[in-house]
Amino acid sequence: MSSHAFSTSGDHCPYIPVFGPPQVMFTRGLGTELWDVNGKRYLDFLCGIAVTSLGHSNPVVVEAITKQAQTLMHVSNFFANPVATETAVLINQLLGGSGQVFFCNSGAEANEAAIKLARKFGGRGRHTVVSALGSFHGRTLAALAATGQPAKHEPFQPMPEGFRHVPFNDIGALDAAVDNAVAAVLIEPVQGEGGVLPASMEYLQAAQKMCTERGVLLMLDEVQTGFGRTGKWFGFEHYGISPDVVLMAKAMGNGMPIGAMWAKRSVAEVFKPGDHGSTFSGTAIATSAAKATILEMQRIDAPRLATEKGALLTQLVSKLDNVSSVRGLGLLLGVELAPGIDAKQVQLSLLEMGLVTNAVTASALRLAPPITVTTDEIHEAVAMIASALKGFVS
Repeated sequence: MSSHAFSTSGDHCPYIPVFGPPQVMFTRGLGTELWDVNGKRYLDFLCGIAVTSLGHSNPVVVEAITKQAQTLMHVSNFFANPVATETAVLINQLLGGSGQVFFCNSGAEANEAAIKLARKFGGRGRHTVVSALGSFHGRTLAALAATGQPAKHEPFQPMPEGFRHVPFNDIGALDAAVDNAVAAVLIEPVQGEGGVLPASMEYLQAAQKMCTERGVLLMLDEVQTGFGRTGKWFGFEHYGISPDVVLMAKAMGNGMPIGAMWAKRSVAEVFKPGDHGSTFSGTAIATSAAKATILEMQRIDAPRLATEKGALLTQLVSKLDNVSSVRGLGLLLGVELAPGIDAKQVQLSLLEMGLVTNAVTASALRLAPPITVTTDEIHEAVAMIASALKGFVS
């Protein structure tokens, strides 16, 4: 029986309902395009939430995964494999060459690893992690505790101890929070789930100075901003700072589940054998996707493309009626709609037209198309947004 015949909603849905009923069932993707079970074409301007940055079914990544699957998919971490080692070297080079890498399967796991590393680094009594209100660091328990969204904590109380939240972009609040009990400050250069809100230059530079002076780790969550999306390889590069720990996932494998924590050697050395691990850490099949993705991004100069395409998309969308502002960096953009317009209704209207976006807040759409998106596709998407917004009165 075709999987299309199974219901994805109601009493017969096979899924635990943590995501809500799926709006569409997609069966195929190529570049920026998706097709559903009925053959309808869509433009994907969400990219699996900043994941398929090289487009769907990118031939370079597909070839790498196919060859690796025919050679070696997985061995335990009692042993090494060449592709994981080569990928770790590539990532370390992107980050300046002074660190080491731990592979995992997701952004949440990367954050979990960082939280454990911070606690080991700080020691007993100096284990608190400070993060920002509005932040999002994952759904596992410690990553959720670090997430600055109290409503998401409530169903799972009591949350783990050792986390503080301060207003984003508030230097004074951060200064007051970083005391002798703090091991690390955890910040997103751009708050993705918080509404596509970039950190200010002054804020991140002050955080760097504060952490350096007080012997506290500066940990940057680059899960959504990493690998060229913002116009730099990593978002923190816009700010002229040097973090101690960088967390990554999403675009790293162009759709293959993989994440990583990078840490400066002087920080990473506090972890000893047995302190952390994962069955699938650095598995050959996942790291083959990451290696191919990074090399292809280097070949096409992904940061430059994100800068150029992001500037065009921002310029065009900013001119539309019922758009108040466009914020973000590169091709990670938040489109703030005119007062009174419900972003969720606009998102649903766009989906009906054939454009995949996301209502990241009640009043803003998130746009994160592939870095390989064409100029024609940008114009086509903007025309759909313009048409959708004409149906709403602010």
